Amino acid sequence: MVKKIKTEFVLKGIPAAPGIAIGSAFLMDQQDFIVPERAITEGEVLVEIARFEEAVSDTRREIQGIKEKITAQVGAIDAQIFDAHLLVLEDCMLIDEVKKRIKSDKCSAESVFSKILKHYVGVFKKIEDAYIKERSADVEDVGRRVLKHLMGETRIHDFEQLSGEIVIVAHDISPSDAVTMYNKRIRGFVTDIGGRTAHTAIIAKSLGVPAVLGLKDATLRISNQDNIIIDGRKGVVIINPTEATLALYISEQAKIALYEGSLANTQDMPSETKDGRRIVLTANFEMDGEMPAVKKYRAEGIGLYRTEFFYMNRLDLPTEEEQYRAYRKIAEGIAPHSVVIRTLDLGGDKFISSIQLPREMVPFLGSRAIRLCLEEPEIFRTQLRAILRASAHGNVAMMYPMIAGPGELRAANSILLGVKQRLREKGIPFNENMPVGVMIEVPSAAMTADLLAKECNFFSIGTNDLIQYTLAVDRANEKMAQFYEPGHPAVLRLIRRTISAAHDANIKVSVCGEMASDPTLAVILLGLGLDSFSMSPSSIPVIKRALSRIRFSDAQELARQALRLSTGAEVEEFMVTELTRLVPELYNYNGEIQ
Repeated sequence: MVKKIKTEFVLKGIPAAPGIAIGSAFLMDQQDFIVPERAITEGEVLVEIARFEEAVSDTRREIQGIKEKITAQVGAIDAQIFDAHLLVLEDCMLIDEVKKRIKSDKCSAESVFSKILKHYVGVFKKIEDAYIKERSADVEDVGRRVLKHLMGETRIHDFEQLSGEIVIVAHDISPSDAVTMYNKRIRGFVTDIGGRTAHTAIIAKSLGVPAVLGLKDATLRISNQDNIIIDGRKGVVIINPTEATLALYISEQAKIALYEGSLANTQDMPSETKDGRRIVLTANFEMDGEMPAVKKYRAEGIGLYRTEFFYMNRLDLPTEEEQYRAYRKIAEGIAPHSVVIRTLDLGGDKFISSIQLPREMVPFLGSRAIRLCLEEPEIFRTQLRAILRASAHGNVAMMYPMIAGPGELRAANSILLGVKQRLREKGIPFNENMPVGVMIEVPSAAMTADLLAKECNFFSIGTNDLIQYTLAVDRANEKMAQFYEPGHPAVLRLIRRTISAAHDANIKVSVCGEMASDPTLAVILLGLGLDSFSMSPSSIPVIKRALSRIRFSDAQELARQALRLSTGAEVEEFMVTELTRLVPELYNYNGEIQ
């Protein structure tokens, strides 16, 4: 019999977690349980209800155990993801419906629960909202666990038992399965479905596991033991690579490792250009587990502290005391450097169970960020009190997201002044001079930057949203990727206008979007006069190296030339050419950033 030769082919999906993984495919069998239709007698009804209640209790204990394990291994913030699972088990409508159907249909608990579960999952998947649709994975995961207990199944994957260099391939991967990948033998995973807002994507990034999601038919095209390369940076999966392709990626891994090793000597280097221009490099931050990386890469503070994680995937709203302790811990941990806390930025693609947000056709243009805070002033006041109290224990600043103009800034500051007054009356200490800034994320804010600068202490440019709103491109929609151009002339001109307005008013301006961590664009931002950059901690060495290799005067000239170009593609091509000449070690063999 002639052995079939496997041919290399490539799948393109959504980059969910960066890195390169090379390993052997392991297809996870997560098909639905085959649940037989079993009739019961009237006398068995109470027995079946008791079985169902016991299965729910066992599942709750199981998930609680996973949550405790993840709290110990990764951190409490990551573990809060499992509150969404526990919430499913607290759904009275679901629980009561199963019990009623057992009584009325005279069917076994597993057959009734299986039918109702499929209905619930179907409803979730029909909702035309990416975030809510992806929550169907939570319901399915909990449902499988309940059925496992009802049917005596033990088919929950134990990745500790796997050996070799494993790449997990699945239609979908539940959060509880994803977190058990805290195991060096598992190199990465790919899925048919899922997107950037999926819980598994969040966990993958936290654990540093390369992942590509949304491949559509990966489980149909990949077989067990196929050799696989995952490029989590590009969203590319290569199946059965040729020897040449494999050698290329092994070489790239080695080059990246060598380059990353060479960056170690940047940690103690002064953060400045060749001609002495001082550069402030700070970190974006959202979880306790990131603090070691913040310190490892010598961030000069936290330029963006995202606070949404306190509110997401939990059963209730965080209390003032809970937030105060968290903010104080970070302020004391980063001292004497500053931490810039962004007030609640929910809505758009970020939702929570505790606030019933209105159903909107275009959520990114609806009730989100500062608008939501102004509509829910008590929630806003609670957070402001916590931030102000934390300001007594470190170098704390605060900024409002999605400010569209002076009117919203004044409304937010009015609430802030009221909170300050009540704290004074109660004798609660806080920093009376805590800096308050504005995030420039919409074109109207950039166009009125001169007016905003008169009423705040600093600017932080959120380039992810500024690009989205300026170019009318949904940044979470992979179909629109070709239109998402950070170097577009309109974006660069709005940034230039914002920086100029800030400096005219003698206030500082930083960037906290992804542009800050791209050397090609960071040089332009420096040339435009940006005062500081905030980025993921691991990006700091690359940016420090790039900016230290050029003169500020050169960056100014490059920025001037870039502003004369007509398209984002032209800007990118021009900057890559120039930086390849000035800082050649930044680029790999494909001419891409290492």
